[in-house]
Amino acid sequence: MKNFKLIIALVVFTSIISCNDKKTRQLQYMPDMYESIPYNADGAEGLGGEPVNSKPVAGTIPRGGAPAYDIPDTIEGYELAKTTLKSPLAKDEKNLDNGKEMYTIYCLSCHGKNGDGQGYLATSEKFAGIPNYKDRDLTEGSIYHVLIHGKNLMGSHSSQLTYKERWQIVQYVEVLRTDLLK
Repeated sequence: MKNFKLIIALVVFTSIISCNDKKTRQLQYMPDMYESIPYNADGAEGLGGEPVNSKPVAGTIPRGGAPAYDIPDTIEGYELAKTTLKSPLAKDEKNLDNGKEMYTIYCLSCHGKNGDGQGYLATSEKFAGIPNYKDRDLTEGSIYHVLIHGKNLMGSHSSQLTYKERWQIVQYVEVLRTDLLK
């Protein structure tokens, strides 16, 4: 009799649960996981406790970020970068070694091991006209500008490389160019 009552209770309980609407949640164990409360990062609130869209202070850099690159992708922008842009990184072995590593990953296949434009994609005739670094009037700024915006067949590498990695590649390209000019 005891088992019979238990079976009846389980059948009734199961039928009640199964009759609910299956498309909506019936129980929220941790409601904050389902409906998050939005917070403003700087804690600013407007009238009525509504968040305010505050803008960062001009000239500031977000934590972990890099300065904005405001030089346009034009011939004039290229010339401006070429004459005014300078690397903020120290010229040391650590930066040069990482620049070489990044160059090997992103640049070697086209520009070649020595920067002579004889990478695999050039020698296999996939791309023609890849420049030799010694034939170009390159500066830190012009190399960085091309990494950001690309030039001719070369596309932008700004999404693949961090701010620091770009400048490290610039340092390594300058070393390759110096070696080619000897």
